[in-house]
Amino acid sequence: MLERIRASLAALSPAEQRVAQLVLEEPAAFARSAVGQLAARAQVSKPTVVRFCRSVGYDGLADFKRKLAGSVNEGVPFVHRAVDADDRAPELIVKVIDNAVAAMLRLRNEAPGTAYERAIELLAQAARSGRRIGFYGVGNSGIVAQDAQHKFFRLGMNAVACCDGHVQVMAATMLQPGDCVVLISNSGSSQDLLDAARIAQGKGAATIAITASGSPLAQQAQLLLAANHPEDHDRYTPMVSRLLHLTIIDILNTGVALRLGESLRPMLQEMKHNLRVKRHAPAE
Repeated sequence: MLERIRASLAALSPAEQRVAQLVLEEPAAFARSAVGQLAARAQVSKPTVVRFCRSVGYDGLADFKRKLAGSVNEGVPFVHRAVDADDRAPELIVKVIDNAVAAMLRLRNEAPGTAYERAIELLAQAARSGRRIGFYGVGNSGIVAQDAQHKFFRLGMNAVACCDGHVQVMAATMLQPGDCVVLISNSGSSQDLLDAARIAQGKGAATIAITASGSPLAQQAQLLLAANHPEDHDRYTPMVSRLLHLTIIDILNTGVALRLGESLRPMLQEMKHNLRVKRHAPAE
């Protein structure tokens, strides 16, 4: 979170930069202080403190302070520990798990609630009206797209996973207003996904990107759910990005299920009943 603020300094106004410096110098104290105290210490107005929080991607001061407190108080460092060729199993266990936990905590602390609310609403609207919901991804991200299709299919939604560039272009061409596409990419630079996003938007469909901030796909899509991590792509390491993408899909799926509420219950109960016959019955 502090790295994100440092990276945003040049884009902030002089007054907002003073607030940013206060956060960077004393993050724990910032998270505990009232807005009046913060404004006085940074020599800015109270609205400037709130504007700063929104300028760096948070919903407001309360959201910013809550996530800042979590970032400061966590015992797991937000540092990616690269796997080395001579690492033995004990080192691998620590590095792989630490990388995953640190990435998850960073996502928790930096995820903008408003963007997720908007994404959940777009998906829920598509579900209520029976519109198409597509999950597009290639390679490793294609596996995430398939997982997403399975999760949303179980909610009775018209969901498909497209993991081939040609199929994505054809599927995007058939979209209409009210449809929704979720594009999943670690790098955000896949030309296939960029083409699909452009075509989908031209057809009036909503486009949601699960990818890295600042990537071409993040800039192309209408709504970004950022999955940022310091993973080294030039060396073999377990893909933290996949875990982040799967977690984001779970958040969206849970949010949509809650929005649809009681309307899902009869179908889910019937599905559960029908699946019981697929289980192995132990011998008497």
